[in-house]
Amino acid sequence: MQKFLQLKLLLVFILGVSVVSAQKLDMEKLKGMQARSIGPGAMSGRITAIDVVVNDRDVMYVGSASGGLWKSTSGGIKWEPIFDEEAVMSIGAVAIQQSNPSVIWVGTGEGNPRNSLNGGYGVYKSLDGGKNWKLMGLEKTRNIHRIIVDPQDPNTVYVGAIGSPWGEHPERGVFKTTDGGQTWEKILYVNEKTGCAELVMDPTNPNKLFASMWEHRRWPWIFKSGGPGSGLHVTYDGGKTWAKRTDKDGLPAGDLGRIGIAISAKPEIVYALIESKKNGLYKSEDGGFKWKMVNENMGQIGDRPFYYGEIHADPKNENRLYTIFSEVNVSEDAGRSFSPLLPFSFNGVHPDHHAWWIHPEDPSFMLDGNDGGLNITHDMGKSWRFVENIPVGQFYHINVDMDQPYNVYGGMQDNGSWVGPAYVWRFGGIKNSYFQMLMFGDGFDMAPDPDNNRYGYGMSQQGFVGRWDKETGYTKNIRPSHPDVNVKLRYNWNSAFAQDPFDNSIIYFGSQFVHKSTNKGDTWEIISKDLTTNDPEKQKQHESGGLTMDATGAENHCTILTIAPSSNEQGVIWVGTDDGQVQLTRDGGKTWANLTSRIAGMPKGAWIPQIQASIHNKGEAFVVVNNYRQFDFKPYLFRTKDYGQTWESMVSGSQLGDNSYVLSVVQDPVEPKLIFVGTENGLFVSLDEGKSYTKWTSGYPAGLSTMDMVIHPREHDLVIGTFGRAVYVLDDIRPLREMVKSGAQTLNKTLHVFTPPDAYSVETMGPAGALFPGDGMFSGENRPLGALISYVINKPEDKKEEVKKEEPQTKSKRKGKSAEPVLVEEVKKEEKSTFKYDSVTLEVFNSAGEKIRTLKRLAPKDNGLNRMTWNLDEKGVRNPSRDKPKANAPEPGGATVLAGTYKLRVTYGDQKDSTMINVKSDPRYTTDAANLQARYNRVKELEGMKTLVATATERLRESKEIASDYEKRMKEANRDDLKDALDKTKAIKDSIDKVVDYILGAEDTRQGITSNEFPEPVSYINTAMYYANSSRDPISARDNVVYGHAEEKTKEILEKVNAFYKEQWPTYRSMMEGVSISPFKDYEPLNKN
Repeated sequence: MQKFLQLKLLLVFILGVSVVSAQKLDMEKLKGMQARSIGPGAMSGRITAIDVVVNDRDVMYVGSASGGLWKSTSGGIKWEPIFDEEAVMSIGAVAIQQSNPSVIWVGTGEGNPRNSLNGGYGVYKSLDGGKNWKLMGLEKTRNIHRIIVDPQDPNTVYVGAIGSPWGEHPERGVFKTTDGGQTWEKILYVNEKTGCAELVMDPTNPNKLFASMWEHRRWPWIFKSGGPGSGLHVTYDGGKTWAKRTDKDGLPAGDLGRIGIAISAKPEIVYALIESKKNGLYKSEDGGFKWKMVNENMGQIGDRPFYYGEIHADPKNENRLYTIFSEVNVSEDAGRSFSPLLPFSFNGVHPDHHAWWIHPEDPSFMLDGNDGGLNITHDMGKSWRFVENIPVGQFYHINVDMDQPYNVYGGMQDNGSWVGPAYVWRFGGIKNSYFQMLMFGDGFDMAPDPDNNRYGYGMSQQGFVGRWDKETGYTKNIRPSHPDVNVKLRYNWNSAFAQDPFDNSIIYFGSQFVHKSTNKGDTWEIISKDLTTNDPEKQKQHESGGLTMDATGAENHCTILTIAPSSNEQGVIWVGTDDGQVQLTRDGGKTWANLTSRIAGMPKGAWIPQIQASIHNKGEAFVVVNNYRQFDFKPYLFRTKDYGQTWESMVSGSQLGDNSYVLSVVQDPVEPKLIFVGTENGLFVSLDEGKSYTKWTSGYPAGLSTMDMVIHPREHDLVIGTFGRAVYVLDDIRPLREMVKSGAQTLNKTLHVFTPPDAYSVETMGPAGALFPGDGMFSGENRPLGALISYVINKPEDKKEEVKKEEPQTKSKRKGKSAEPVLVEEVKKEEKSTFKYDSVTLEVFNSAGEKIRTLKRLAPKDNGLNRMTWNLDEKGVRNPSRDKPKANAPEPGGATVLAGTYKLRVTYGDQKDSTMINVKSDPRYTTDAANLQARYNRVKELEGMKTLVATATERLRESKEIASDYEKRMKEANRDDLKDALDKTKAIKDSIDKVVDYILGAEDTRQGITSNEFPEPVSYINTAMYYANSSRDPISARDNVVYGHAEEKTKEILEKVNAFYKEQWPTYRSMMEGVSISPFKDYEPLNKN
C-alpha cells in the first residue's frame, strides 16, 4: 500500500511538472496586450504589386515585398492592411476579378530576387474584398510574380511562379486553374532553374499569352542571371501548347536572361525588354512572331534587369512606353528614344521602381510602386502624390536610448538610417515628421553614444560606418582600413557593429577581422585573425550578375556578420560569420577559439546573423542561424552555457514551422526563462526557455518578418524592428515575466492585477505639423498617458440548474404487496450569485490609505489580459449646477496626484486584487517638487470653495423643488383660499432663481453663441484653478490675486445664499407649514332628476 501511495505521489509530481513546464500561451486571452505600430510611414518600403478596380478607381490593392497587402476605398487617401492574419507577408502579385471585384487573388513571395527578398507560401483567394482569405495551393512555388484572371471565365486563372532564387526546384513556371483554384495544372515548365518572370495576356484574346521564362540563381556569394532555360514563349490556346521565339525570329542569339513584355494598344504591336549578351528593347509588329531591336541604350531602357526588368505600354497609345528601373523613362516613339519621367531627385519620387499600373481606359491615371512606397498621378506623370500612410519599411536592426521618452534607432533597406520616438508626450499620435534620417543609403546598425546620444554610429552598405551628430547632421566617416595596403578588407552588405558594455569609448566593427577602437572610431586596431573560412571560391562578388554585371557589394562573402561582447565578463567576445563560423575570445582578442564543429545540427556554411551573449550567466550565449540562402528554410537557434564547449538546440520546425527560419532572439534581462524569437514568419515567445513557443499575434501580423529586437532596460518594452512593417513596440512585458513564475494559467483567473510600470505625470504638447491631419497622413500608435494597468478577468460561467437524482425508492400501492419502483427525483437549484460581472472598478488609495479615486467601466468583452489607464488624477468635486446630478454619474476628476506610491485595487464581481504603483514627476523638471506641492494644496483649497458653492446650489435646487411641489398640489386643489400661498410660492421660486442666476449666470435662451456681460461669480473659482494648474513655478503674485478673487466671490455667494435662507425661506416655510392641502373632496348628493 505504501509503495502504491509513493507511486501515486510520484505520478502527481511528474504530471504537475509537465503542466508547469508546458507554458503555452492562449493568444485569445492576450488580445488586450497589443503591440503598437509606431511607423514610420514616410519612408514606407518596397511596393511589388498593384491592382485597381477599373470601374471604381477608388478601390485599390497594393502588395509589398514583406509588409502584406493593403487596401484603399478612398482613391489612395486612407489605407488598411488586409492580409495580417495569414502565414506570410511577402506579396508578389495581386489580381482583381474585374467582373466581380469582391474576388481578389494574391500570389505570395516577391518576384525581385535581390539578396534580401522574402519568400511566400502559395496562392490566396478572397471572395469578400479581402476580409477573409483561403489558401488555394502552390505552396512550394515560394515566389509568385504574376497572376492573371481570364476576363471571360473567372474560374480560369494563370499564375506565373518565378520560384526561389536560392535553390533549384520543380515548383516553378506557369500554372493554370479552370475551377477557381481547386486544382492546378503546370502548363509551362522548362527546368528546376527557370521560373516565370513575366506573364502577359492579350486584352483582345484571353487565350493568347506571352510568358517570359528566366533561368537565374542566387548564392550568398554571387548572383547569376541567364542560361539556356530563359526564353520568350507564346500560347494561342490558353496554355495547351507553347511556341518559343528564338534568334530565328529576330531575338538575340545565345543565352538570355530576364525579359519584360508589354502588349500595346494595338495588340499586334508587342514590346520585349530582353537581357542578353547585349541588352535591348525589341518590337514585334505582327503579334509576336517576328522581332527587331529598336533600342540598346541601357541608360534609357534600364540598367539592372535582375531587379527591375519590366516595361509597360500605354493602353491607348501604341507608341508610348514606360521602362521602370532605378528611374522611370517614357518613350513617345515606340521605344526608339526615351526621356526621363521620374529621374532621381530628393524633391521627387523615390528611385528603384518595381510595380506600375495604368488605368486601361484613362492612361493619365497611374500608380508607381518603388523601394520607397507608393505614388499616384492623375496627369500622366506631370505631378505625383506620395502615399505616406503605408508603413512597410524593412528594418535590418533596431536600437534604443535612455531618453524620456526614449528613442528608437534603426536602418532600413534602401531608405537610410533613422531615429524617432517610441512614444510621445503629445496628442495626435507619432507623426512621420518626428523621425529624422541620420545617414543615407541602405541603413543597417544604429547605436547612440551612451555618453551623449546627440552623437552615435550608423552604417550603410559594404561597411561604410560613420559617427553622426543628431543636431547638425554632420557625419564623420570612421570606416576602418588595414595597415597593410595590400590587404583588402571584406565588408558584408550588413556588417557587424558592437559597443563595449564596460567602456563607452570602445566600439567594434567587422570585416573578415574584428576591428576595435578605443576612442569612438577615431583610430582602429585589428584584434583577430581572419575569422572566416576565407574561401577564395566564395570571394568573386566582382563577377556577380551573370549576363548583366551587378557587383554592388551585396554578395560580399566570407565576412563577419555579428560581434557580441559579453556584459558579464570583460574580454569575452562572440563572433558569427556569413560562412558558418562561430568564434570566441576570452581575452579581448589575443586568442580565438573556433567553436563551429561543436555545434551539432548546424548546417555547414550557414548564415549567423546574430549572437546574443546572456546578461544572466557567464559563458552563456544564443546563436541565431539561418540557412535559407542554401535552400534550407528550417529554423535554427542554439545555446551554450559553457563558453561553447557544448550546445543545445532551442527550436524545431514542429515548434515554429518548417519555413520559419530564425532571424533574431532576445532573452529577457530580468527573467531568463522568458525568450523572444523572431522568425521570417512571425514573432514567438517562450516562458520556459524554449521548451514551448507561442506565436504572438496580438496587435502584430502573424507572418511578419521579425528581424531584430531589444528590450528597453528601464521601461521593459519589447521594441521590434520588422522587415516589412517598420517598428512595433510591445509595452510593458512584465505580465509575461509574472507568468513565467506563476504559469500561463494566470490568464484563467477570475481576476488578477499585474504590477504596473512607473507612471509619469507629465506636461504634454500638441502635435507638430498638421493639427487636423485627416486620413491621408500617417499617425503611429502612441502609448496612452498616465498609468498603464494590466489585469486579467474571466467571467465565471453561469451555473446551470443542477438536477440531482436520488436513489430509486420502492413504494407499494397496496400494503404487503411489492410493486414496480417509482423513480423519485429531487431538483436542487443552485443559488444564483448576487454579484454582477459586467463592470470593472478601479480604486486608488494614497499612502495614508485614503481612497482618492474610483473609476468604473464596462468589463472588456474579451476574457484574459486587458489594459486600462488612470490619468493620475484624484476624485474631483462636482460643479455648481441648476440640475440634479444624474444617478450613477461617473466620478469627476480632480487634482493631479503628486509623486509617490499609490495602491490600486481592482474589483470584478466578487473578486478583488491589489497592487502598488509608483507615480513620478515629469523627468524634464527636477527642481519643482515644492512648487507642485504648493499648487496641489492651492487646488485642494479651491476645490473646497467649489464644494461649498455646489452645496449652496444643491440646497437652492432642493428648495425650489419643494416650492414647485407645493405649487403643483395647490393648483390641483383649485381652492380660492390658496391664492395667496400660490403667489408667494411663485415669488419664492423667483427669488431662488435670482440667487442661482447670480451664482451661475442667467440662462440665455437665444440661439447662437451667447455670452454674459460680466463673469458669473462661480467662474472666478475656475479661473483660479486654471492658474494653479497651468504652472510649475512657485505661486506668484498673479496666482494670489486670482485666488483672492475666488475667495471674495465665494464669500459673496455664500452671503447671498445665507441671507436668502435667513430672511426669505423661513417666512415662506412657516406660511406653507400652516397651509392645509387635504386630499379629500366634498361630494354633493347624486340626484337622478
